[in-house]
Amino acid sequence: MKIGVLALQGAVAEHIQMLSALDTETLPVRLPKELDGLDALVIPGGESTTISKLLSDYNLMKPIRKLAEQGFPIFGTCAGLILLAKRVSNLETDPIGVMDIEVTRNAFGRQVDSFETDLKVPALHNGSFHGVFIRAPIIDKTEDGVEVLCQLYERPVAVRQGKLLACAFHPELTDDSRFHRYFLDIVKGDADCKK
Repeated sequence: MKIGVLALQGAVAEHIQMLSALDTETLPVRLPKELDGLDALVIPGGESTTISKLLSDYNLMKPIRKLAEQGFPIFGTCAGLILLAKRVSNLETDPIGVMDIEVTRNAFGRQVDSFETDLKVPALHNGSFHGVFIRAPIIDKTEDGVEVLCQLYERPVAVRQGKLLACAFHPELTDDSRFHRYFLDIVKGDADCKK
């Protein structure tokens, strides 16, 4: 299995390290040709406007959107979640726009308002997951076909739609690899999902 990590900006190295520790071949993706031969893609946290502009500048927006529409597995964290959403209330550039969710950027405040908290994620089976929220978005609305994996303050912060997985927090900034394992199960077709 070969997983690409979008390497334009953000927490790229942390995702590569987490996936490599799970004995997964992991490659940085900066150009469209580097999507060839991948089994899945991770879009890391970072600055969503910057990543969106770079996706367009490097001609990656359309090929990633097309792959997602064809059922290609993609895991987006924080900014990655924002970019996967079909509707973003305060994004000045275009998202990839393939998940049936509506998102607000920086919903919890500025950098100084970042926080950590334990989350209940039944899909991970082993109790709580420690969520790291840094200028995090929140999911305002989900459409049919989107499975809510966990909530905070009764609002979704992790969702799945088919082979698309997204969370508002940063699992790559913890020592807990269960979200990445869950994504690998999605890629292999081993994780149950709501269609």
